[in-house]
Amino acid sequence: MKQSAERNEVIARLRGEILSSGGTVFSSHSNDHPDLGPLNAAFPGHCFPFRGTHEFISRNSETAAATLGFMAGLLSRIMKGPEMAVWVGAHRTLFPPGLKTFCLVPDRIIFIDLVSEKEMLWVVEECLKCNALAAVVGEVPDIHPVALRRLQLAIEKSGVPCLLHRHRPRSVENTVCTTRWMITPVASLMEEGLPGVGYPKWQVALLKVRNGKPGSWQIMWDGQQFQPGGTESMEEQNIYIKAG
Repeated sequence: MKQSAERNEVIARLRGEILSSGGTVFSSHSNDHPDLGPLNAAFPGHCFPFRGTHEFISRNSETAAATLGFMAGLLSRIMKGPEMAVWVGAHRTLFPPGLKTFCLVPDRIIFIDLVSEKEMLWVVEECLKCNALAAVVGEVPDIHPVALRRLQLAIEKSGVPCLLHRHRPRSVENTVCTTRWMITPVASLMEEGLPGVGYPKWQVALLKVRNGKPGSWQIMWDGQQFQPGGTESMEEQNIYIKAG
């Protein structure tokens, strides 16, 4: 009983913080789809499947950093209105001010740091029930198919998408996720004579997409949006991968 009361108190506090920060019902959950540039053609109807769980698999620190960057770019495409997002994890490696690189305002994201995977999944599920949010991000290495179905049920009611970063998962089962991704860093192309490290660039493998076309592309973030990262055509870039 005590644990249940504590959980209810946490949820009530989060809802109060969201609403006091100007959160409103996100009417574009069902009508507007984020523009992912060259990736749009992979989705059914050329529209990102908003109402779903999206898994991002990373195996080491290098791919984890690249994955977080790509997820930040995707989140910025989703957060087009005044709504806030929630980011749940245990060991935060993300540097919030760095989100500005991807057109995200850190103050619009509520970071929740927890200890156990069970707690993280519970908070992610409860947050997904709040349609005042633009999205919920969870850094959860492993998730049981039953737990994933619970998240999907919450999403279908609220219309809030869920982005799951699964860093070093013990196993990657054939879950009911809507999409599954694997992001690998690629060396940036620098303009001649200009200092810096260039725009973020990745090899983006879409391993699974329900009713869509899995594939692999070189993608670059140009400071505002996703762009093709290679010189070849999209037909040449696209390499179909068996859904994992």
